Amino acid sequence: MLIEDQWFTVELIDDQTYAISEYGHWEKVHSFLLLGKEKAVLIDTGLGIDHIKRITDQLTSLPIMVVTTHVHWDHIGSHEQFSDFYVHELEEDWIVHGIKGLAMEQIRKDIARDITLPVPESFDARIYQPFQGQPAGLLKDGDTINLGERELKILHTPGHSPGHICLYDTSCGYLFSGDLLYEGTIYAFYPTTDPQQLVQSLVRIAELPVRKIFGSHHRLGLEPEIFIEVKKAAKFLQDHKLIKHGTGLHTFTCFSIQF
Repeated sequence: MLIEDQWFTVELIDDQTYAISEYGHWEKVHSFLLLGKEKAVLIDTGLGIDHIKRITDQLTSLPIMVVTTHVHWDHIGSHEQFSDFYVHELEEDWIVHGIKGLAMEQIRKDIARDITLPVPESFDARIYQPFQGQPAGLLKDGDTINLGERELKILHTPGHSPGHICLYDTSCGYLFSGDLLYEGTIYAFYPTTDPQQLVQSLVRIAELPVRKIFGSHHRLGLEPEIFIEVKKAAKFLQDHKLIKHGTGLHTFTCFSIQF
């Protein structure tokens, strides 16, 4: 084990890339720390049950830029610990004024349920508040982030949320897919989701030449062969006119989509 910790699990993807996971919560959330020669990028900051900066401080002394895949509570939990954080331009309002379409009562219920590891004394789900704050900057499709001999490309992949992004590590061939693709149920049934955009985004990433896909939940790391199933799923859903709210849960070999 890289770091002994009660809440976070740190796993080495390669010598410049770490997964920081919260396996004690039912969502099994992953954040990712990517190191370059000049700076580091932290992709999302997790649930906020415990402070992720305590972990990143042990992993690097490089300045850290936080890049947000999307502004949902389980991805921005420790944003308050970092001043240099970025979101897609379509979700600036969400990070500043609050997440749209999610009731506080439901958020607090979701963060408190099915916890299997001890949580810090500072955590109290009854008063949990998703982070709000002013980002250091905004992102758009096609932007690049240079870490020093390592470059990330921003892909706007809406559907799960309006400003959802994936990050394509062109140096390593890694795709950090956020909540667009992971092994489990992909959610597109909220009023703020868009089923058509979600499927279009899945088709877009399925054309990328990747070595590994890292989603933000559940199993850590997927092989690029999953893109074959993604393309089949998209065609099936399109052919059967299922890409709309209310058609329910659609299960495929490696994942499900709920509209």
